[in-house]
Amino acid sequence: MIAYMKNKNLVLNELTQVLNSIDEKEVDQLVDMILSSEKVFVVGVGRVMLMLQALEKRLNHLGVEAYHVGEINEPAITEKDLLIAGSGSGESVFPLSIIRIAKKYKAKTVHIGVNANSSMKNYEDLFLRIPCSTKLNLPDEIKSEQIMSSLFEQSVLLLSDIIALKIVERKNITNMQSLWRRHANLE
Repeated sequence: MIAYMKNKNLVLNELTQVLNSIDEKEVDQLVDMILSSEKVFVVGVGRVMLMLQALEKRLNHLGVEAYHVGEINEPAITEKDLLIAGSGSGESVFPLSIIRIAKKYKAKTVHIGVNANSSMKNYEDLFLRIPCSTKLNLPDEIKSEQIMSSLFEQSVLLLSDIIALKIVERKNITNMQSLWRRHANLE
């Protein structure tokens, strides 16, 4: 039987290594883009999309109008908006198609991923690199002993919470209790 503490240490050590490798200037650029946009849209597939939906929810708590692509009340994207596409490889068909469409409408675009030379490159206003293992096995990836792309997905979620804290600071939100007024209350 594999010990809990061994697995916990493995996960936390890998996350620390990856999060320490993210360029803070890129994170600050993303925060600037979020705060200067009328609306923020997120897109990904699978577990990456779930992580980005957590960011979407948190942005709404912080007073930033946010949606995920495909939801029933998704409004039109415009040149005043931002699309955040999550894809480790940058080759996932759905996010790649959506980032192309967003550029057609002159929206700002961000790709959160691993592969700086992906097919998304021509459509990105900002590439925010999370340098961890992908199915591409790029030479400069931080290797993971976890299942498939778990490290990337976990990193996206934790990065989202770091972004939220930066937004709190930038918006000078001092009363964290006030954020609960935007939290779902039909539960």
